[in-house]
Amino acid sequence: MKIKILLVLLFCMIKVEAQTSTFSVADSLFEKGRYRLALETLDKLEEPSFLSNYKKALIYESIDNYKKTAEYLEKALVFKEDYQSKLKLAKAYLRLKKSNKSVSIYEDILEIDSLNLILKYQLGKLYLVTKNADKAISIFEYLISKDQLNAHYSYQLALAFAIKNDRDRMINSFIDTYKKDTLHLKAISRLAISFNKLRDIDSTKLFVEKGLLINKDDVNLNKLKINQLFREQKYLETIPLLLNLDSISKKDTYSLSMLGKSYYNLDSLEIAKKYFTKLSFKDREDFKANTYLGHIAMKEKKYMSAMMNYTIATRKGKEKRDEEFYGLAMMFYETKKPKQAIDNFEKAFKENYNNYRALFQLAKLSDDYYKEKKIAYKHYVRYLDRFQDRDEVMTAFVKRRVKEIKKEYFLTEESLD
Repeated sequence: MKIKILLVLLFCMIKVEAQTSTFSVADSLFEKGRYRLALETLDKLEEPSFLSNYKKALIYESIDNYKKTAEYLEKALVFKEDYQSKLKLAKAYLRLKKSNKSVSIYEDILEIDSLNLILKYQLGKLYLVTKNADKAISIFEYLISKDQLNAHYSYQLALAFAIKNDRDRMINSFIDTYKKDTLHLKAISRLAISFNKLRDIDSTKLFVEKGLLINKDDVNLNKLKINQLFREQKYLETIPLLLNLDSISKKDTYSLSMLGKSYYNLDSLEIAKKYFTKLSFKDREDFKANTYLGHIAMKEKKYMSAMMNYTIATRKGKEKRDEEFYGLAMMFYETKKPKQAIDNFEKAFKENYNNYRALFQLAKLSDDYYKEKKIAYKHYVRYLDRFQDRDEVMTAFVKRRVKEIKKEYFLTEESLD
């Protein structure tokens, strides 16, 4: 009996020694970067174990193969519960966009290790990824109670309130972040964007300037500053900012579009044309590039070019194209083609029923073109019903023509209905 026990123990010792030797060889190969040979060495083991699966997972993790990483960590955890393996598996799931599986692992670990603030922080961020705002808020409020100076906790709390569309508490949390860390650029950027949405110009400018002092190349803050300067018609001031933005964000067509518009508004038509032409080739869906090329051609009285660009814009455009049809109408009007002008003013108004200029021009040109005044009268009345407070001069003209047409038809005893 004793001999049998000794034989079993001897066999186990030899087996363990063989495995240890295999692991050493695999580790050595892995350290030298020969990961394929390391995996082949581990595959030669007759019986898989926690360690063999864990080592395979580490190798796959090192080459960013997270699917295999997760597979071998799952196999390793069948053999025994292991804290580090669980954490690595949670991270692998996150890389594989299986956030809910990561959440489950973190929740399980925290049931045992409830005082681990780092894990709580990671779980809170996972709740944000999975849009579980209430649980995220609960975690970050708890973390703030434990460390009131940590700006990151306040920032993540603000993001949780953003998911819930709780604007006031979101802004307050971003402000709290800024108070704790005046160099927290993400919080500053979010505050600038939030105040911009609230049309609080002074607060927007304040945080835009604070952010640009930290990073003059921040794309979002530069766009906010440029848009504000554009609204204030300070076109010349936008140009150096736009040129800088164009140099740091070459894939974004925003700077090309705004450079074109700035030069257009400064009446530098040749330079504007250069940027809009470049934009039309770089982003073939941006129909506004062709719209502005049409506007430039109209100013230069190049009517064929204007017609071509406005027509291209109407065909490319997926949004309201009233500006483009209005441009076509003006081109036809300038080239003495009133019927085509009328048709396009009507298209412009149908594209955007708030375009009072299109309706006014439709009414006036119909009045000039048709001997019968009923069509023009109908458009004039519609203008007064909807837009008589929009433009004093236009409204005065419309009222006068309505009165005159009524008088004409009264004298002929003909109905306007």
